[in-house]
Amino acid sequence: MRRPTAKVAPLVLEPGRRTFCVSDIHGNLPLLKGLLAKLNFTAADTLIVMGDIVERNAGSLATLRYLLELSRDFDVRFLLGNCDNLVLDFVDEGGELLDDFFERWIGNLGQRSVLVQMAQEAGVAIEGGRKDYPLARKTLRERFVPELDFLRAMPHILINDDYLLVHGGVPRETELDSLVAFDCMKNDHFWEQGRQFQRWVIAGHTPVTLYRGDIPSADPIIDEESHIISIDGGCTLKVDGQLNALRLPDHPVEGFSVVSYDGFPVVTALEGQAPSETSVNIRWGHSALEVLERGEEFSHCRHVESGRKLDVLNEYLRFDGEGVTCEDSTDYRLPVAPGDRLGVVRTTGRGLLCKKNGVTGWYYGAYQA
Repeated sequence: MRRPTAKVAPLVLEPGRRTFCVSDIHGNLPLLKGLLAKLNFTAADTLIVMGDIVERNAGSLATLRYLLELSRDFDVRFLLGNCDNLVLDFVDEGGELLDDFFERWIGNLGQRSVLVQMAQEAGVAIEGGRKDYPLARKTLRERFVPELDFLRAMPHILINDDYLLVHGGVPRETELDSLVAFDCMKNDHFWEQGRQFQRWVIAGHTPVTLYRGDIPSADPIIDEESHIISIDGGCTLKVDGQLNALRLPDHPVEGFSVVSYDGFPVVTALEGQAPSETSVNIRWGHSALEVLERGEEFSHCRHVESGRKLDVLNEYLRFDGEGVTCEDSTDYRLPVAPGDRLGVVRTTGRGLLCKKNGVTGWYYGAYQA
């Protein structure tokens, strides 16, 4: 079977117009609306949504429709992400993803899958496995024509002389239309592959917090040496995730700027606090633990990979037949000055798990709501 190749479209930007890149919304409509409000996004601006509009959130179908409507009145451009593409792989068949994948995916996500949301709205079964798929596919193709045509029209790469935008990543800047489309959408840990480019290559897909083993930061990585910018802030996928908007200047030499939104309640710190000298960022793929002692709110654990011992919130612990893992966790103590504004991720009996400038850590001082 010949694998479909990338659809490449020109990136035409009007000088002087504000242009923002956003990626990996994953059905989180409140964060998208909050970010657009923070940007004061208007018809005089351009928004480029770089894929993964849907999946892993019960708001996926609503988010897809919101952006479809927004694009009718505003300048909104799109790239297809691997999670958006799985909708097309399901309804159109013949793609990269086969029925055994969909049985696992739908079984794991349930109501958080846009396919389940579509099927329920259309009144057909889909969660029973592949026996349901022939009727579900036919019904979804007939019922969701605008939404599916909207996804089908999205390119995989946008490019001009200065920028190359792609959801996952690319191995090169030339002969782009010969690249396998799926590999452009799902290109894990793109920034760590040691590639360098002439243009600025902007990608999402991999939450940026996965790139650091010490401090959990959700702010975009802007690498001057490689000309790679990674912007996925872990929206929906991470408990402390955020949605990042990267502003593209008319010319890269003018410099990039970022606006982020996470929706967490904010408090004011009343005391100062020095940062940790060392810390660990336990993240997906590196999250195996040994529980040393259970407590009421926290458990004392050893991080298997680093050997570091730390206390982890019990609600973050995950037990299965293969051992113990956890949601992203850290023992990093934030640098805080009196008057700093902190976004509260969790309030605990020991202090606040909170965010400052995109970085997650602990604050143990007094604060005011």
